[in-house]
Parts: sequence; structure tokens; C-alpha cells
Amino acid sequence: MSIVKINVLTVPAEQREVLEQRFASRAGAVEGSDGFEWFELLRPVEGTDQYLVYTRWRSEEDFQAWMNGSMKAAHGGGGGEGAERPKPAASGSTLWSFEVVQQASPKN
Repeated sequence: MSIVKINVLTVPAEQREVLEQRFASRAGAVEGSDGFEWFELLRPVEGTDQYLVYTRWRSEEDFQAWMNGSMKAAHGGGGGEGAERPKPAASGSTLWSFEVVQQASPKN
């Protein structure tokens, strides 16, 4: 069965639009990765300032390969030597890991 990784991002209200725009501009960045199955960015509706970044992977090995490959390169700077990176939109991040033990889809 698959594994799920949920990155919990603490995002101040004034940075929400920035965070969502950054995720929108990354469209396609993870979708071609081996073992990638699903992505969702979940915006809080009430009672919290935490966004959830949900990804599902075929295996832990596939997730780690992405983390150590294209994800690391994408978050490692870019723009060349001495380029200034934009300020992070999130003020905190926690990664949760789960194994999928049961799942269901809608009946047709």
C-alpha cells in the first residue's frame, strides 16, 4: 500500500496568498516523479493558521528519492550564485508520515 506525507505549514494570515501563489507556480514540479500518486494543498477554513500539504507515494523509497533529488534542487536556492531567495511564507513546518492501511473510492 501507499504512504502519505503531510507537511503542516504554519502560515500567518498576511502570507496565505503568497503561499498559495507559490504552490500554484510549482504546478507540475512533483507530478512526474517516480512513485508519486497524489498532491493536495489544503487551506484552513477556521480555527487554525496551518495549511496541510498532502502527498501520496508508492513507497517511502520513492518519497526519499524525490526529497533528495528534485525537491532538494527546487528548494536549494536556484537563480545562481548569490541570488536572493524569497522570504518563506510559512513560519513553521512539521512533516507527518502515514501508511495507507485501508482505502475506498466512490461506488459507480
